[in-house]
Amino acid sequence: MTASYFFGYGSLVNEKTHDYEDLHKATLQGWRRAWRHTNLRPIAFLTAEPDETCEIEGIIAHVPNDDWAALDEREFAYDRVGATSAIRHAKPGEIDIAVYHVPADQGLSPHVRHPIWLSYLDVVVQGYLRHFEEAGVARFFETTAGWDAPILNDRAAPNYPRKQDLSADETALVDMHLRAVGAKIIT
Repeated sequence: MTASYFFGYGSLVNEKTHDYEDLHKATLQGWRRAWRHTNLRPIAFLTAEPDETCEIEGIIAHVPNDDWAALDEREFAYDRVGATSAIRHAKPGEIDIAVYHVPADQGLSPHVRHPIWLSYLDVVVQGYLRHFEEAGVARFFETTAGWDAPILNDRAAPNYPRKQDLSADETALVDMHLRAVGAKIIT
């Protein structure tokens, strides 16, 4: 029987935000990340969108008993699509891999009423740092579109329900990359 896995490229890279096991580094070819929002969520969040010139790093993790219900609930603003053939990984055995994304006709560009929460971005970067080190964090910023979106600094009172504590070095790393991309931080 073929096991089910998901490809995480945002907060799912940070295993502190979920209890899925059997994690492996992976690369999704022909896609990039982008900041989008939909009418289903009050904030901007990451999505993956087709881009033949790009590839993004992330993790794959097992979906126990092929029970997608809990993960579909967490990722309710996304569509789940099969992506097995586009993903490189070192997991032995036969697996099917899905990725969550917002279809192009449903995603809207972030704006002040739908900003990126810095507490969410912090969690994502912390996961990339843990799995891919500082070079992987740099690649995360390079392969993500939409850094012109407003970013709400909610670190003092985090809005993101799966927020994590960052070390001073982790916070400085996030801030350094945000300065490098010319991010607009709002309060």
